Amino acid sequence: MSPQANLIFITSLLLGTTITISSNHWIMAWTGLEINTLAILPLISKSHHPRAIEAATKYFLTQAAASALVLFSSMTNAWHTGQWDITQLTHPTSCLILTSAIAMKLGLVPFHFWFPEVLQGSPLTTGLILSTAMKLPPMTLLYMTSSSLNPTLLTILAILSAALGGWMGLNQTQIRKILAFSSISHLGWMAIILIYNPKLTLLNFYLYAVMTTAVFLTLNTTKVLKLSTLLTAWTKAPSLNTMLLLTLLSLAGLPPLTGFLPKWLIIQELTKQDMAPAATLISLLSLLSLFFYLRLAYCTTITLPPHTTNHMKQWRTNKPTSTAIAILTTVSVMLLPASPMILTIV
Repeated sequence: MSPQANLIFITSLLLGTTITISSNHWIMAWTGLEINTLAILPLISKSHHPRAIEAATKYFLTQAAASALVLFSSMTNAWHTGQWDITQLTHPTSCLILTSAIAMKLGLVPFHFWFPEVLQGSPLTTGLILSTAMKLPPMTLLYMTSSSLNPTLLTILAILSAALGGWMGLNQTQIRKILAFSSISHLGWMAIILIYNPKLTLLNFYLYAVMTTAVFLTLNTTKVLKLSTLLTAWTKAPSLNTMLLLTLLSLAGLPPLTGFLPKWLIIQELTKQDMAPAATLISLLSLLSLFFYLRLAYCTTITLPPHTTNHMKQWRTNKPTSTAIAILTTVSVMLLPASPMILTIV
């Protein structure tokens, strides 16, 4: 793909995201979502591989259905209340339809089936955009309408997402699919707290985006797509692989790394809201995803393949690690331990 075309698509993505985030009117928010969908499609299918074309088709059909539901929900609300303002979503049926539409856009269970397939068919850089930037506009709409949504429905969706995201990632060998299921289980954590403390949802999303970006960029540097190649990637950039290990453990939510911070705060908030059973359940379900993060971490730092077949070792690269990866991995690992010190200095 030519740089000019790439620039146009990336600019359109930024434009669509900005329109949705800054709009008050449902039609403007819908327009931003549509621009986003159309701009990402060429980036998914640019390799012209049949799997990439299939991923782009699945993505288009799912997002088109979700956009139609967003429009239907806002029109139903406007019909009953005369309001097109996003924050004035008060009609119960509209709230229900909107929750389904945004769940479809984000890939929350039970509308998650498209996400692992699309991520598997996309290049790593496009996968990164799909996992982080493309989730920001729907999250913003959820944030703006959080006071009107149904808490029981969101809690059920959240617990199912945490369960299936962890469970279905257990026997995967493709790293992009593992990261897709990881994304689904993280979305469960974001959805469960949305009604009670929307700012915590945003904090969780931002930290998840930082950690996922660090993982995707590291994998893109070492050109690793599946577990068998991850086993021998340690020879290519040993220091980068060590940081990847820590970032993966941070994504798993192990203390004292950054990823523990949102989980800690969410469990605390749920307990305050008398939802201790839900907090216990979602914490136990996060152990499922911890298993595949530990498997990835083990494969990252292992020095010999665990079977007798001879693997070709990769040549060590002389390219310096990019500054972006250095900053992102440091933030992904050190933000929680360093925050008391930063607060003391400030």
